[in-house]
Amino acid sequence: MGKILAVCTSAQKGTAKRNIQEAEFIVNHGISGDAHAGDWHRQVSLLSAQKINEFRAKGAAVEYGDFGENLVVDEIDFRSLPVGTILECESVTLEITQIGKECHSRCAIYNEMGDCIMPREGVFAKVIKGGVIKAGDEMKTKNETAEYRVWVITASDKGAKGEREDKSGPIVCEIVKSHGFKIAGSSLLADDQATLENELKRICDSALADLILTTGGTGLSPRDCMPEVTMAIAHRLVPGIAEAMRGASMNITKRAMLSRGVSVIRGKTLIINLPGSPKAARENLEFIIGELRHGLDTLTGRSGECGST
Repeated sequence: MGKILAVCTSAQKGTAKRNIQEAEFIVNHGISGDAHAGDWHRQVSLLSAQKINEFRAKGAAVEYGDFGENLVVDEIDFRSLPVGTILECESVTLEITQIGKECHSRCAIYNEMGDCIMPREGVFAKVIKGGVIKAGDEMKTKNETAEYRVWVITASDKGAKGEREDKSGPIVCEIVKSHGFKIAGSSLLADDQATLENELKRICDSALADLILTTGGTGLSPRDCMPEVTMAIAHRLVPGIAEAMRGASMNITKRAMLSRGVSVIRGKTLIINLPGSPKAARENLEFIIGELRHGLDTLTGRSGECGST
């Protein structure tokens, strides 16, 4: 359990926030009057007071809010919490959506100290339940975490043009929901490498989903490019998932050997290519989905070793 030491806001982006002691938190928006509030995943920023004090010990003259944080909280190490952690404070409920952030430009603190803690120690959250938070309130982490979020991408030239109904995407969504996952969104795009790469990067880098399931574009057609797209944006490979699906499918049809689907990780998002055929997409996904939750637990830090049961 932690204690709120400061509630900070700023009217304009790019300026330091100032401690206003208390503020209204609005569902799916953020803090009333704060420049960073809005319909996106980084509605509220949080920073541990201990990390600020450690930075001050290095000689930095920083006030609460100077790092751009909305909430300064004592006794909670936010950096150790996984995405999806639920935070409760009075009537307000927050869900952590992102850990740290990429710093595209050097702030005044970095220019002075040669370092800034917000990109690596700060976390971001969205408002699940609204209310008022004020300095002195207690914050606690809830043991349970949010459902894993899944984004489904269908790659199909004809589907994107409206010349063919997308049947595989809805089947994938149906299976995902029946196993307790949450559909974060879906996309129907043409077999264009640049377009598909940008979509995968957008979803992963904005922390919009924990798992991306693609369907289509894994065959031998000259336009089939989903494996190349997925490999191009990958940070790490998870070859066993694709190998397992092909192995299981070989018991159904030898044509499974022609599927080129891959499975990878970008950041903290797992990406798996499924075949484009509705029947094959269902068979492949149903074969692996029972083990995906444990893999996501490990990837996002909600559980320990991958070998644990």
